[in-house]
Amino acid sequence: MTAGKGKFGPLVGAIDEGTSSARFMIFKAQSFEVVCHHQEEVPQIYPQEGWVEQDPEKILTVVLNCIEGALRKLEELGGRKEDICAIGITNQRESSIVWDKNTGKPLHNAIIWLDMRTSTTVDQLLDNVPNHSRNKNYLKPLCGLPLSPYFSALKLRWLKDNIPDIKEAMEEGTCLFGTVDSWLIWNLTGGPNGGVHVTDVTNASRTMLLNIETLQWDVHLLKFFALPRHILPQVKSSAEVYGYMEVTSLKGVPICSCIGDQQAALVGQKCFTAGCAKATFGTGCFLLYNAGNVPVSSSHGLLSTVAYQFGKDANPVYALEGSVAIAGAAIGWLKNNMSLIDSSGEAEEIAKTVENCGDVYFVPAFSGLYAPYWNQEARGILCGLTEEVQKGHIVRAALEAVCFQVRDILEAMHSDCGVPLAKLKVDGGMTANRLLLQLQADLIGLSVIKPAMVETTALGAAIAAYYAISNFNLESLIGSEMDLVYEPQITEDERDMRYTKWKMAVERSLGWDTSTSDHRNLLSP
Repeated sequence: MTAGKGKFGPLVGAIDEGTSSARFMIFKAQSFEVVCHHQEEVPQIYPQEGWVEQDPEKILTVVLNCIEGALRKLEELGGRKEDICAIGITNQRESSIVWDKNTGKPLHNAIIWLDMRTSTTVDQLLDNVPNHSRNKNYLKPLCGLPLSPYFSALKLRWLKDNIPDIKEAMEEGTCLFGTVDSWLIWNLTGGPNGGVHVTDVTNASRTMLLNIETLQWDVHLLKFFALPRHILPQVKSSAEVYGYMEVTSLKGVPICSCIGDQQAALVGQKCFTAGCAKATFGTGCFLLYNAGNVPVSSSHGLLSTVAYQFGKDANPVYALEGSVAIAGAAIGWLKNNMSLIDSSGEAEEIAKTVENCGDVYFVPAFSGLYAPYWNQEARGILCGLTEEVQKGHIVRAALEAVCFQVRDILEAMHSDCGVPLAKLKVDGGMTANRLLLQLQADLIGLSVIKPAMVETTALGAAIAAYYAISNFNLESLIGSEMDLVYEPQITEDERDMRYTKWKMAVERSLGWDTSTSDHRNLLSP
């Protein structure tokens, strides 16, 4: 085998399948420098308000296009596809796909993670909680998660209840279920002709069907959701060889890492020790806190999840997670719905036309609030408007809304763990906005650190893939890059005053949607 003999030495490929786009990135295996990449958008489908879907076959096609596109660029640079020795996959989590194992055809569009159609399913399942308590935390000791439309089991149960062909396929044993990683791995390793049906512990821990301690599908959880075990993939670690590519120009290359996108960013940020935390700013914003080798149960609205497990015999690492539903999506709303900006990149420039937010506060609760509020009835609200308010104030308030939501989650993490953070590592598309990062440092009173390599999600998948075949020392990666550091520039009094105003705005946004069954907080942990 001549892998690694070319211009760039051994290479690792990473499939990064996100909510709005997919990409294939090629890294140097030993330094994890990016050689090249190819990216394409994945279109979303909105059948009705609150419903978000994607075509699974389109997801697969885009991924295949990205692989071939990146390989062409590699060859243009003088590299060789034969030098790619491992492939990792990172993916949007909770998004759910069911397909026919004989034909490989999807039985329904993928239901995407932020889809809210399962609110009624949550309500029905709450009636099954013992003693009529309707306790949304009833399953949390088993899976680390509250009953919420967010998670895959609810989407799968909705499909079973509402799509007769899927219920029939489950009963006949021809239905397979998986999150996006499982769908991709199955197809990339042969599909109906011997495709491997697997997932990893990070993705499985977001389904509500995995026991958070045993890391196996749990019979009690399956019984509660009335779902059959045979449709589920086999649970593997985040870094081991699952199978080999049977399609594209990379046929024969091992697929040897699989890790949910937010956990991949934690790895890409080198948060390998307990107490480290990162925030990924994308469509939403996700904060993960490395909690070590024991799951931490949150009493402040956070989720317990698996951070990663590098090897089938390795100890798992757990995390506390807080999710902000609307981050970059708020800027998209200003552009697409309100025409206040012409492009997302323009947000920083327009926000800088004013010195402050003009006492305007924006709560982008378009479909409720996630952690730590978990209030499904909340709706977006703009407070503090006067005749002097300009669009710069509103755009700046939208940026600050992202920062305030991050502070909400950091406050909850501090309450659960008792140890305050000294710094926050950040990544994701929104970190190109320098004003956002300065506002973030100001409004949380912490150093905000942006790594030189911002594609931390794909990087995490590449690190895990190369680890699976080389078992290198992870600690050797720490401190290998030059970081950008943003320090707080406002006083603690000003910071607290602005946060108090934010909390007032949040209070006004709660309970707005009165159509949800009996005003119940179905999302609340």
